[in-house]
Amino acid sequence: MGVNPSNAASLVLPPLAAYVHIPWCVRKCPYCDFNSHVSEQGLPEAEYIDALIADLELDLPNAQGRELTSIFFGGGTPSLFSAESLGRLLDAMASRLNFASDIEITLEANPGTFEQIKFAGYRAAGINRLSIGIQSFNAKHLKALGRIHDDQEALAAVAMARKAGFDNLNLDLMHGLPDQSLDDAMADINQAIELGPEHLSWYQLTLEPNTVFYSKPPILPVEDTLWAIQEAGQARLAEAGLAQYEVSAYAQPGRQARHNLNYWQYGDFLGIGAGAHGKLSHADGRIERYWKTRLPRDYLDAAKDYCAGRKVIAAADLPFDFLMNALRLSDGVPTAFYLARTGQPIEAIAPQLNEAVRKGLLEPWDQQLRPTEHGRLFLNDLLEMFL
Repeated sequence: MGVNPSNAASLVLPPLAAYVHIPWCVRKCPYCDFNSHVSEQGLPEAEYIDALIADLELDLPNAQGRELTSIFFGGGTPSLFSAESLGRLLDAMASRLNFASDIEITLEANPGTFEQIKFAGYRAAGINRLSIGIQSFNAKHLKALGRIHDDQEALAAVAMARKAGFDNLNLDLMHGLPDQSLDDAMADINQAIELGPEHLSWYQLTLEPNTVFYSKPPILPVEDTLWAIQEAGQARLAEAGLAQYEVSAYAQPGRQARHNLNYWQYGDFLGIGAGAHGKLSHADGRIERYWKTRLPRDYLDAAKDYCAGRKVIAAADLPFDFLMNALRLSDGVPTAFYLARTGQPIEAIAPQLNEAVRKGLLEPWDQQLRPTEHGRLFLNDLLEMFL
């Protein structure tokens, strides 16, 4: 099984979150490698919500009495579902799990799916955070990315979200887009700042396998331009009070995404829905990752299992699995988290940690496991030391 016998005695069950995957979208974007599917015959909303509740029922024993600290509706485009449907799922979850009093409930939404009444309904149903997939405010770049919205709809979406009562917004922005200049990228950043989001996800376009862009690559900015965009963008965001706390995440003070922090701090999360992934720690010391049936038609097939596979993380793989998450954070995590979240003593990886400090990739680790600025730039090199 690959379980360290000391794990059970040392591991502390971490916070628990839930990820809910809604796999449908209006159009598949050419850069997207997520588990998303265009529905040609309408959305099976009621049927899918029923399946999510049944899937949740099977996962309930893994909650082990813990509070649920956050829920994240991802996709696809979850905002294609009605407020009534998502409200029914949230009611079912609340009746089966203990919600933290300050639970964060995030919904991913795209500007092309915004309707004022609908989004007021989401807020009334208990969703208290929106993540809006803007990607760019430049009409030319939106067209190149295959987005269904234009720049004006992007601006209108933020206004409608505020009017619907959302005071915790994330805007998703990409850079390194086809034919994007430094001035273009900074115009996107400045427009986002002007809208006053509590959180910004700002990341570089990458060409992922099994996407249209991978098979037919667009012409992307040269390396010097990409570095100039990264440096200028980070400086501008810091100046605007959006502090970088993770590789591609920036937030106003106290507005970091609680759900994402749980991932990076090696917390646990239930994964329900087609293709959803989860991570669970067990009282006997096992830490496992699992994943659900990927295709919506298979997930909705009552003759098939929701869970497609499980894997217990071998003791030898735990250092990399933990640090791959924790070192994405600018401030890292308390050193004590390593023992609490993996069940392994930190001294077992002391030689690698000390070598990382010597190479200038990691800060001294007596209190905090934190990458240096150089280590954040060369994170893969740092992580390879723990393989």
